[in-house]
Amino acid sequence: MVRSTGIVSAWRPTLRAAPMVVLLIISSCALLPGDRTAPEPPAVLVKTAGTWRPGLSVSMPDALAADFTQLQPQLAGQVGMAIMPVGGSRMTIFGDWVSGIAWSTIKVPLAIAALRHDPEDVIVDEATAAITVSDNGAAEALWQSLGDGLQAAKAVQDVIDEAGDATTGVAGPRTTLDYISFGGTEWSLANQARFASRLPCLPETGTVTKLMSEITPEQAWGLGVLAGSAFKGGWGPDDETGIYTVRQLGLVPVPSGTIAVALAAQADSGSFEDATEILSQLATLIGRNLADLHGGSCPPD
Repeated sequence: MVRSTGIVSAWRPTLRAAPMVVLLIISSCALLPGDRTAPEPPAVLVKTAGTWRPGLSVSMPDALAADFTQLQPQLAGQVGMAIMPVGGSRMTIFGDWVSGIAWSTIKVPLAIAALRHDPEDVIVDEATAAITVSDNGAAEALWQSLGDGLQAAKAVQDVIDEAGDATTGVAGPRTTLDYISFGGTEWSLANQARFASRLPCLPETGTVTKLMSEITPEQAWGLGVLAGSAFKGGWGPDDETGIYTVRQLGLVPVPSGTIAVALAAQADSGSFEDATEILSQLATLIGRNLADLHGGSCPPD
């Protein structure tokens, strides 16, 4: 298995931000003035535009914020963690990693688009390989099944937009699919968490979400340590430095419903193994607080 499962033709720099050490409540197209931000805790609460259920948000237990504050200095790398209830309107973001290349996490909307376009057995087989073992050849076959480059890009873009990314409002710029190299699409942590929070509620996504619960054990780091989770990872090296970025989006059951999670890490060592270990530590942190996290469900039709 080749580690670099993102399908890219050119490197795009990872965007970084200073460590997030304040809680910001965002309700318009601009951040609140600095003199109105609270000094604690190390998280950002984002209220998104175009939402389904105003007011439904993950209630962050003090224990999770405290645990993250204690863990982050020990992680030896840049990390990002976004949590949002399925069907909810707000997310909480921890860490200092903001945005970067999607790598193979883009295979989730790609597989959905391909299965909607052609649900034949051969496409199901390719989708299974693309999701469960992150097979690049299978992903390329899914892309080609959607038509020429522009047609394929539009089909996948439509899935991303359907999940609310076309109205991301203050949470970040719209994710626009890279037409040349779909794995090279820039996908922010916030936009990815929002996509995951809508994923089980979109039509004709059941096959893909089921496949996300059947990931090969070799790729079951991160959210794979949490029982009942459905997830997809993506990873690849910076073309210039060789430093790996490792990402994951997924759905995790909690007593009150389901939460959507997006994780990302770049280890100081630059290695793939160290970055996946960081994601597993973040997932373990979430696992210790599952009983206190407010989950959600899909809105009724």
